[in-house]
Amino acid sequence: MNINTKTVAAVTLGCKLNYAETSSILDKLSKEGWQISSIEDGAELIIIHTCAVTKQAEQKCRQKIRRIIRKNPSSRIAVIGCYSQLNSEILASIEGVDAILGNNEKYNLEWYHDTGEHVSVEPLVKVSPACTFKDIHEGYSLYSEESKERTRAFLKIQDGCDFGCSYCAIPEARGKSRSLSDAQIVEQACNLSRNGYMEIVITGVNIGDYRYNGMMLSDLLRLLETVDVSRLRISSIEPEFLDDTMISLVGNSEKIVPHFHVPLQSGSNAILRAMQRRYDTDLYRERIYKAVESITDCAIGADVMVGYPGETETDFLEICRFIEELPVAYLHVFSCSIRPGTLLSRQVANKERKAVHPDEIARRYHEIARLGKKKEARFNNRYAGRIMDVLFEDCKEVRCGVYECSGYTRNYLRVSVESETNLTGTEMPVKIERACDDLILKGRLLS
Repeated sequence: MNINTKTVAAVTLGCKLNYAETSSILDKLSKEGWQISSIEDGAELIIIHTCAVTKQAEQKCRQKIRRIIRKNPSSRIAVIGCYSQLNSEILASIEGVDAILGNNEKYNLEWYHDTGEHVSVEPLVKVSPACTFKDIHEGYSLYSEESKERTRAFLKIQDGCDFGCSYCAIPEARGKSRSLSDAQIVEQACNLSRNGYMEIVITGVNIGDYRYNGMMLSDLLRLLETVDVSRLRISSIEPEFLDDTMISLVGNSEKIVPHFHVPLQSGSNAILRAMQRRYDTDLYRERIYKAVESITDCAIGADVMVGYPGETETDFLEICRFIEELPVAYLHVFSCSIRPGTLLSRQVANKERKAVHPDEIARRYHEIARLGKKKEARFNNRYAGRIMDVLFEDCKEVRCGVYECSGYTRNYLRVSVESETNLTGTEMPVKIERACDDLILKGRLLS
């Protein structure tokens, strides 16, 4: 088959970094003659980019893979990403999978060509150990199911992590921390701007650990401020990297938006020590308060893990009290998942730490989730009556000549308005009228 007639589609699960990497792989394939297609159109090759951050994420990946295979029996299936890196044997047992590529091999285009011609009963498996990873590969959202009609793009600046948190398998999936050059990153950002993107989301595994020839994240952000885009957004940053320099930079910037996602994981110092996190609750509290007091309209989200082995009811109540006092805008809550190969898995196997009962984990999850919804509603309600700039990403015609358009403010509030025109890709001032039960703010355009 002539490669110029080949079609490829991709599905991405997991983090923003995965979306950026999928997109850059599709971009490179398109330059070699592949036509970017969709699953619905029966692409000859379907790339499934997977996540393995939790057991639930792996289960979701398996379900998605099987569903795609059932609906596309004539397509070749290449499974890539963190699940491929960590558990290639499980994926190889799924009937209909033609190739399994690890986090290094997924950038080697020849394997996709080989997959397209693959006729063996056994899948092609190419996975090298993460400890051997030395190069860092680009990631940018020229093609992505999450690129939001060329409104918001993801731009990878860093990969891997050296932190070694006890519960985390990501270092085994992505290797040591390494960074792209500032020149590469600025060039990619300019390319995204030329392609019409208005917001760039800076992403990586641990972007606060960005280091290149003496340059740090704050230095890189200053360079990116020269790129012709409306907004720069920091995807996630560890609390110890939310220092005074970063807070001052964002507070004085016209482009870097006042929004941080700062992983907390636990509000108990005992649990934070067990997790081998690099901060305590005092540092976290001080950094969050400094940010919201220094930056106008600053919104901060936090990850919270419940049910860490050894977490007692006393610990849990301490966590609840700590979160209650924090000025955060929203929470991402998830249950602890014991990942094979981690320090935590060995501690549980050796009975050094006792797993929390699943029913108790579920109860704690729902309690923290309710607390998160309350905090989000409280934060959103503060903006009723305010005029905020909204970058619109999605519009649908709800009745003849009337569109429901939604997008995000600079501080990541989701806002919906009615309009006589499709506003996708435009940034407009909106009068916020009220917050709805689904936590979407309703507003009206200013005439």
